[in-house]
Amino acid sequence: MSERVAAAALRRLVWPLLWVLIAWVSAPASAAPRQPQRIVAVGDLHGDDQAWMTIARAAGLIDAAGHWSAGRTIFVQMGDVADRGPDSLPIIRSLQRLQKEAPRAGGKVVVILGNHEAMNLLGDYRYTTPGEYAAFADRDSPARRDRVYELNRAAIEASYRLRDPKLTSDAIRQAWLGATPLGWVEHKLAWSPSGDLGQWATRNPAVVKIGGTLFVHGGLSAEIAKLPLDDINRRVAAAMAAADDSPKSIINDPLGPLWYRGLVGRDADAEAERALTPGPRPTIDQELTAVLAAYGAQRLVIAHTPILSGIAITNGGRLARIDTGISRYYGGPLTWLEIIGNQMIPHVVGRPAP
Repeated sequence: MSERVAAAALRRLVWPLLWVLIAWVSAPASAAPRQPQRIVAVGDLHGDDQAWMTIARAAGLIDAAGHWSAGRTIFVQMGDVADRGPDSLPIIRSLQRLQKEAPRAGGKVVVILGNHEAMNLLGDYRYTTPGEYAAFADRDSPARRDRVYELNRAAIEASYRLRDPKLTSDAIRQAWLGATPLGWVEHKLAWSPSGDLGQWATRNPAVVKIGGTLFVHGGLSAEIAKLPLDDINRRVAAAMAAADDSPKSIINDPLGPLWYRGLVGRDADAEAERALTPGPRPTIDQELTAVLAAYGAQRLVIAHTPILSGIAITNGGRLARIDTGISRYYGGPLTWLEIIGNQMIPHVVGRPAP
């Protein structure tokens, strides 16, 4: 064999190996296996801003100034920010800011719609506190309240006289002013379907699936799980936008995602609704299995029903209950759930002194 032929044979042998080496050395760093997505979920906050800030800092969600510091983390707040405590508005403003900031760092903030947000939009203020009204008051609040009274005086007087026909107009006015704190008018406007908070709440989903995990405030019944997730969210948003307070509205339905408690125990309201339809009833575990199968999920995270002993992971790791009574109203532990890959890790942090 000539020297030229031998050299050509050597090149045919070496060049393919060289190109493999070059391709391996030049491969981008992103080709390395990525770390599993980190998800942090926090349950019902019910107007306790101090508890929220304590949890958010401990979980690495925010810096000392309250800005997003969690990078690519997905944060899920499980609803029921409103009612029972005085600081709903500061918490909402914090969540709104983080919803804008997180995407700039590759992260995301998802706020689930809770039944108490829907109640505020529908004008059900049974659990609204004086501090929540006061947060909306400004120097023009007395004049606004007076205008509302004058515009509705006939109806207000008629309502009061149904209870006591002897009441004078002045007595009715004083009674109404006493029952209508400053900030009430502004609070009602903000939570209306066209108001700032009403529109924000309406945009927030009732249920989301992230990876293999479903997140919903109350729970997912077998009946609701017959609907695709997008349909559930569309129906809830439509009911919120229309302030649909009818008994059959999905935002009032005891079998609906905002109210259902049947995955943690017997739900009397849900069972009363089910009694209208004949047929066998699944056990809790059977229902959970069916719900997860319907959406191709491995686990479900819920809030809504307080469990003051701390986060509970049950049903073979397929259900996580994370409403631990975080607000001082309940006095439960300050907790958050961390999900990394298929691992769910409960966390707790001490409550600051008053």
